Amino acid sequence: MGEAEGLVKHILLARFKDETPQDEIDKLIEGYANLVNLVEPMKSFHWGGDVSIESLHQGFTHAFESTFESTEGIAEYLAHPARVEFANLFLPMLDKVLVFDYKPTTVQM
Repeated sequence: MGEAEGLVKHILLARFKDETPQDEIDKLIEGYANLVNLVEPMKSFHWGGDVSIESLHQGFTHAFESTFESTEGIAEYLAHPARVEFANLFLPMLDKVLVFDYKPTTVQM
């Protein structure tokens, strides 16, 4: 096994407030995705809704994954004005949130 050189994943699990309309959720997701164009250290962005058949999601409905080259890149992302502006719109719409950063490890067999 080997830790990916410098690569860091930033995972955000979310549950939107019940009163948040779907069109507003769609706009927020578009805004989140656009950060990859505005914040240089953010290298990629993926998202999806829960499709688990295990029902272990603990109420989280959406997953957002961003890739950075380093933990310093995440710090730069968190302080970036575009991300701060977006977070001020996004976070109040959430009922539940969990953030987890990790360095991926590749298993070679």
